[in-house]
Amino acid sequence: MNIAKDWKDYEIIATTNKEKLERWGNIFLVRPDPQIIWKTGVNLAADKRVHAHYHRNSSGGGAWERKKSMPDEWTISYKNLKFLLKPMGFKHTGLFPEQAYNWDRMIDLIKKSGREINVLNLFAYTGGATVACASAGASVCHVDAAKNMVERAKKNAEISGLGGAKIRYIVDDCRKFVEREIKRGHFYDAIIMDPPSYGRGANGEVWSLEDNLFEFVELAMKVLSDKPLFVLINSYTTGFCASVLSNILSLALKGKKGKIEAFEIGLPTDEEGVNLPCGTSGWFIGE
Repeated sequence: MNIAKDWKDYEIIATTNKEKLERWGNIFLVRPDPQIIWKTGVNLAADKRVHAHYHRNSSGGGAWERKKSMPDEWTISYKNLKFLLKPMGFKHTGLFPEQAYNWDRMIDLIKKSGREINVLNLFAYTGGATVACASAGASVCHVDAAKNMVERAKKNAEISGLGGAKIRYIVDDCRKFVEREIKRGHFYDAIIMDPPSYGRGANGEVWSLEDNLFEFVELAMKVLSDKPLFVLINSYTTGFCASVLSNILSLALKGKKGKIEAFEIGLPTDEEGVNLPCGTSGWFIGE
C-alpha cells in the first residue's frame, strides 16, 4: 500500500466500527467507512470537536447531522494546491485526500518529462488530478458528466492560482467525448480515469465497472499519443483488487513500451497507528 502521508490540513484522528473521525483544516467530521471493520472502543460521536456527523440509513442513503456551527464551505491546502470543501450527499466532501499520493507522482512525471504534456482527465469530479497536473505545467482536458462538479473543479483551479492555466472543462458523458476525440484525431500524452462503480447517463445508459471498464479503457487508449507519459486508473469498488487493474492495463496497452504497476492507496491513522485502505490505483508509465 502507498500512503498519502504529506498532508498538513487533513488527518484521520480515530477509527472504529465502520466510522472515522477526520480533521479537514479546522473542521472535524465523522463519516462512515466500510473498510473499518475493527472496534477500538472510542466514541467518535462524543468528541466535542465534531462539527458534523454523517449517518447512513437503512435504505442506503443518509444525511448530515450538524452538531455545532460550521461554514457551508471552506478551503484546505495540500502543498501549493487548494481545494474547496463542502459536506455533500452520500458522505462526500468534494475531495479524496488519499489521491495526494497520485498527485505527487503525476507532478513529478510531468516536470521531469522535459516536454509539453497534454492530459485527459476522465470522470474528473472536482479536479484534484486536474489541478495537480496543471500546477506542473501540463495542459488538461477535464471531463465529467456532472456540471456542478465541473464548476467546483474550476473554483479549485482558481483558488490554487491556476485560473489562467491551460485547462479545458467539458461537461459530457466520458464515453461519448472519447468517441468524438477519436473521430477528431486528438491525442493525449497522459490519461487519468476515476470511473464510478455504477452510474446512469442522461439518456438512461447504465455503467457498471465490472461490465464496462475494460471496454472503456480499450476505447480511451485510442486517444493515447505515440509517446505516452502515463495512464492512471483509480477504483473505489470494494473487492476490485490491484491485479485486476494491472491485467486491464497490460491487455489494453499491449505493444506500448513502459512499466505497469498497481497497488492499494491509503491514509495513516493517528490514534490506532494503522493505515486505512482507501482504493486501488493502476499505473502505466511510458519509457
